[in-house]
Amino acid sequence: MEYQIRIIGFKADINNVQEVLKLISDSCRNGTIQILRADGLAGKKHVRQAATQALLAFERENNFAQDLGLEICLRASAQRQISRALNILGMKEGKQDLCAVMVDFPSDKVIKLDRILGPRDDSALQYRPENLKKVYEISDLEIDACDGVQNALIERTTLLNLEN
Repeated sequence: MEYQIRIIGFKADINNVQEVLKLISDSCRNGTIQILRADGLAGKKHVRQAATQALLAFERENNFAQDLGLEICLRASAQRQISRALNILGMKEGKQDLCAVMVDFPSDKVIKLDRILGPRDDSALQYRPENLKKVYEISDLEIDACDGVQNALIERTTLLNLEN
């Protein structure tokens, strides 16, 4: 099956996480959308790989979560436990860079996200390798072996398939 995956960055200032999640859920009923904190992501390539792996997991019926959005979060964080994944990538209150991952999401609904999350800004998706090394406890040896932090996280995302 072929899916349309769209990844957009946002500069957000969140006052109430539950309210924002409800607004997104209420206004965006078609397709799947997952909002992730961008400081735990290694750019669009990493996010696209996580979304692709999540979709494949559902097709193969070896998904960890019952919800595609949560599966994307698990895959992007290279975690099997939802609480750990949300601790790394879950939206929080305050100013933050966010990443919206949309699968088969109607184009006309993307404008609503601007009103809910704040200005669209793909610079929010630029990653800081030193931060990611700390968050994911990536060794210099692993970074060298994978040719960079981004590739190390992509490999970890893919390796979740072997652990299932």
